[in-house]
Amino acid sequence: MSLTAAIHIARSALTASQIGIQVAGNNIANVATAGYSRQVGRFSPARGDGSQRGVMIGGGVEVRAVQRQIDTALQGRLWDSASNQAAAFAQSQVFSQIESTLGELGDNDLSSELSSFFKGWSEKANQTQSSTAVVQQGDKLAEFMRRLRSDLIDQRRQIDRQLSAGVERANQLLGQVADLNRAVSDAEVGGTTANTLRDQRDDAISELSTLMNVTVVDRGPEGMDVLAGSTPVVLAGQARGLELRRQTVNGEVQVSISTGPDGQQLEVSSGELGSLLASRAGAVDSTVAKLDTLASQLIFEINKLHSTGVNLAGLRSTTGTLRLPASGRGLALNDPTNSSLADLPFGATNGGFSINIRQQGTGTVQTVRIPVNLDGLTNAGTPGFGDDTSAEDIRAALDAIPGLTATFTPEGRLDLRADTGFDFSISDDSSGAPAVLGLNAYFTGTDAADIGIRADLKADASLLTTGRIVGGQFIENGTALAVAGLQELGITGLNGQSFADSWRESVQVVGADAATALSNAESTTVVRESLEAQRAAISGVSIDEESINLLDFQRQYQGAARVISIADELTRELMQLL
Repeated sequence: MSLTAAIHIARSALTASQIGIQVAGNNIANVATAGYSRQVGRFSPARGDGSQRGVMIGGGVEVRAVQRQIDTALQGRLWDSASNQAAAFAQSQVFSQIESTLGELGDNDLSSELSSFFKGWSEKANQTQSSTAVVQQGDKLAEFMRRLRSDLIDQRRQIDRQLSAGVERANQLLGQVADLNRAVSDAEVGGTTANTLRDQRDDAISELSTLMNVTVVDRGPEGMDVLAGSTPVVLAGQARGLELRRQTVNGEVQVSISTGPDGQQLEVSSGELGSLLASRAGAVDSTVAKLDTLASQLIFEINKLHSTGVNLAGLRSTTGTLRLPASGRGLALNDPTNSSLADLPFGATNGGFSINIRQQGTGTVQTVRIPVNLDGLTNAGTPGFGDDTSAEDIRAALDAIPGLTATFTPEGRLDLRADTGFDFSISDDSSGAPAVLGLNAYFTGTDAADIGIRADLKADASLLTTGRIVGGQFIENGTALAVAGLQELGITGLNGQSFADSWRESVQVVGADAATALSNAESTTVVRESLEAQRAAISGVSIDEESINLLDFQRQYQGAARVISIADELTRELMQLL
């Protein structure tokens, strides 16, 4: 061992301390950089070349690598927690928007409109409300339902826009991961570690995890594979790409996320995209469906009563609101192939109704029973609809009554007209067929999308029928009382609940789900913050620690320089002796 060896040892110390200072400086420079992982130099003692008098002296210090301080298992848990937190926040936001749209905590809500509607009928039964006011209140309720449904549909469209933007951003991130995979592979060909590129790749995956649930398979220098569910979306340097696909099922637009090249549907169950997909099909569509069910049952139940209502002056004419094409008029009302009726949210049942024809001059009333056979059996007793009642059967039976003419309009509506000197009314309905056909209807439409007041009734409130024939006797406010009584009556189509109770339950479900979503958002935030703190303890930069490291490397550098200086002086003295 010579003075030259001492200089080599000191030189290795200079190199190591320089690298240590650079690493510490880089850490300090990125103390506030999101996604940066603290780097540390890995040093090891260098082996000496020989021994002197049986003593082996080392050869200084070697810099093995500069590595990131990162726990891969913790990083995977952090990505999962990011997905869960983003999903919870997106779901909470959707439910909050639905609650705001329903507005049940204020005075301008559907519950208040329903109450005012039935109150108007009750006041009409007590002769304290005009027919015009009753019609206007019904029109206001219908408009409120349409607007409420439109607001919910707008929210669904907003979710669709968020999904489109999210898929577009996910595609960009997948492309970044693939590009960085290639860059890492190229940079690490010589055996070094591309720390900055790896941090950038982890940062891209971190953002991607907030959009969708991802599983990462680290294949070292070959790159990271990214899977959505069990489907790979990034393989080494290739990104498959994502697409937001739309398809119409039963008149409703359904959306899904699939891979671009082959259209394979992805199992996106978490992250913002997963939550929006679930909320769109669950929270929003479910609320729309409940509103539609409420509206359709309201239409049907009110129309069943109004169609069989009568005033002192009977009906001279009425035109049904249901349009039937010629091909469907001869099919049974309960035939599944009768598309005009099969898609209705309500339908006629086995029973019948009565037509009361009154001769105005004499006051003579003839009552004719119109049977409605909808038992789903043929005359031979076998299952089938060939012998069941059709709209044409009803028209023919009505047209056969003296003093009454029944035809189909060019649009396919059933039209009833009394002959000169006659008027008529409908009573004792046990089938619901007049309401299904829309004869003397109050409401038009089938659900909250198109509910409205019959056009001629809206124009002329005197057409409102508030009386009723009960047991052959005319009760002037019978229909008004019956409609007012619907407010507290259990409706079969609403699982035996009243209109108010059914809607109140729907709103309560939304409220409970909103509270749960908010709680989930708060709990997932706590989990992620805990994991972030654990990552910061491992990968985060401490200014105090790096300052101490700088001082250590500074002293190391100064000491190594002093060794070189002393060795140089000794070498000169030795040379002078020679």
